[in-house]
Amino acid sequence: MNFVFISPNFPRTYWQFCDRLKGNGVNVLGVGDCPYDELDENLKRSLTEYYKVQSLEDYGEVFRAVAFFSYKYGKIDWVESNNEYWLEQDARLRTDFNITTGNKSSDIGKFKSKSAMKAYYKAAGVPSARNHKIVGKDDALEFAHEVTYPVIVKPDVGVGAADTYKLSSDEDIEWFFTVKPPVNYVMEDFIEGNIYSYDAITNAECEPVFESSTFFPPSIADIVNNGEDLSYYVTDKVPEKLRELGRATVRSFEVKSRFVHFEFFCLTKAHAGIGDVGDFAGLEVNMRPAGGYTPDMMNFAHSTDVYRIWADVVAFGERRLPLSDNNCFCVYSSRRDGVSYVHSHEEVLSRYGGSIVMCERMPDALSGAMGNQMYTAKCETLDATNDFIKFVSERTK
Repeated sequence: MNFVFISPNFPRTYWQFCDRLKGNGVNVLGVGDCPYDELDENLKRSLTEYYKVQSLEDYGEVFRAVAFFSYKYGKIDWVESNNEYWLEQDARLRTDFNITTGNKSSDIGKFKSKSAMKAYYKAAGVPSARNHKIVGKDDALEFAHEVTYPVIVKPDVGVGAADTYKLSSDEDIEWFFTVKPPVNYVMEDFIEGNIYSYDAITNAECEPVFESSTFFPPSIADIVNNGEDLSYYVTDKVPEKLRELGRATVRSFEVKSRFVHFEFFCLTKAHAGIGDVGDFAGLEVNMRPAGGYTPDMMNFAHSTDVYRIWADVVAFGERRLPLSDNNCFCVYSSRRDGVSYVHSHEEVLSRYGGSIVMCERMPDALSGAMGNQMYTAKCETLDATNDFIKFVSERTK
C-alpha cells in the first residue's frame, strides 16, 4: 500500500501517524515544505521517502511530488494530511489521481461550508442554529432583527474561531462591515452553551471504532480575538446524548475511514427550536483530528493509541487495539507571553509535576488560539481538573 502523507511534520506529533502506518507494512511517502534535515528523527525513520516542495500552497508542485511517487512506487492508494488547512488540496489530489479512499473535490463543499452543513444536520436529526448567508449590511440587519440579538457572524469557510464575532446591536453590525474581510460570511442566532466535541475514528462502513469527547470553554472566539487563556479537557466518557448525535452525524455525512472532530453546543439556556438546558445542538463538523495535541490527550485519557487505531483502519479496515477501562481526564491549560500569573512556572511544575504529561512552548502557528506556554496533565476527577486549570491560569490583578 502506498500512502502519501501531506505535511507530516505539523503538528510535530503527527510523525506518529506515519510511524504506525509503517508498523502496519504501509509504504509512507511524505510531501512537505520543511527541509529534510530539519525533520524530526522519528518522522525520518517512519518515511520511505520525502519530497520537499518550496511551498505546499503551490498545487502544481505538490501534484508533481505525488506524480513522482506514483511513477516510482506505483499507484497511490491513499492521500491524507489530517489537517484542516489542506483538506481541499487532499481532495483535489485524490480526484486528479483517481484515489478512491477518501473524499474528492465534489464532496468537500459539505465539509468546509458552514451553510452547507445545515442540510446534513437536518437529515441526521441534529438541531442547529438558523444560518443565513450575508449578502450586504441591510440583509444582515434584516436577519438579525428576525432572530433578535445577539448574533454570531463567521466566515462560511474557515478554520476554528478565526474572524468570528458576536454582534449585539445595529451599531455592531455597522462596525462589522467596516472590518469584514472580503470573504463570504454567514450569520447565525446566538446559542448559549458550552462546547463539547464528538471525536471519532470511523471504518469504511461509517461505524465508529473509537469515540471520545472534549469539553471547551463557551467562547473560543473570545479567546482568539481577546488573547484570553485557553483551557479544555478530554473527558473520561462520552455523554450518551452526544454519542447518539455524533453517530447520526457520521452517517449523514457518510464519513468513511477517517478521524473526525464534530463540535456541539450543550445548551446552558433553553433556545426555541433548538432544545432545553442540557440538550445538544450541532455547531460544525471537521473531517480531521482535533487540533493541536488533542489526539495525544485522547491517548492519555483513554489509555490507548489513537494513531495506531487510525493506522489499523487504513491498513486492515478494523480496530485491532483492545478497549481500556483505565480512563481519566486529560486537561490542557495555557498561558500568554507578557501576562503576569499568580503562580510561577516553577510552582506549577512543583505542584503538578507528577501529573503533567506534556509541558512545552506552542508553535507560533497555533499560539493565537492555544497560547504560548502549555501544560497538559492527567487528573482523576473533574474537581481536580478544574483545580489544575485555576492554578495554571489565575492572573494577578
